Amino acid sequence: MYTTGSAAIALCNPKSPSNVGAVMRAAGCYGASAIYYSGTRFQRAAKYHQDTRDINKQIPLTAVDSFTGLGAPHQKLICVELAEGAVPLPDFVHPQDALYIFGPEDGSIEQSIVDLADAVVYVPTIGCMNLAATVNVLLYDRLAKQNREIDHGKLIKQSRDVNNRLVYKSP
Repeated sequence: MYTTGSAAIALCNPKSPSNVGAVMRAAGCYGASAIYYSGTRFQRAAKYHQDTRDINKQIPLTAVDSFTGLGAPHQKLICVELAEGAVPLPDFVHPQDALYIFGPEDGSIEQSIVDLADAVVYVPTIGCMNLAATVNVLLYDRLAKQNREIDHGKLIKQSRDVNNRLVYKSP
């Protein structure tokens, strides 16, 4: 993992196994430490779930009854939602350790959870993005804003598909 601090993901009653699978892939790509979900819709649909990179062997996907008290004491609770008063993601400074809570595809995070948040952030788009796209954008933003040293050549080689041996030589 090449991110600093820890980022965990919490999904409020997700309904789409393909979205949860894409969230798992994003978590693996950006070094999230855990994924939690509430509700029962995903469990009913999970048998159709496809995890093409076996991320579930690296990052736990855990059902929880409540997100209250889920984060470690040092983690900041960050809700990601189209909520009035939310901070636009380009202006947001990510905490070193965070539990990011995302609303369901067809609803919102419960007000009681938002009331406990250290911050509420939104991605400034026209209309709403789907759950997995939002997780990807947020985790990428977190990574892009960190001060870190990356060996890009090494990262490309270990991240690309086995069928990709593409090389670019700048003009």
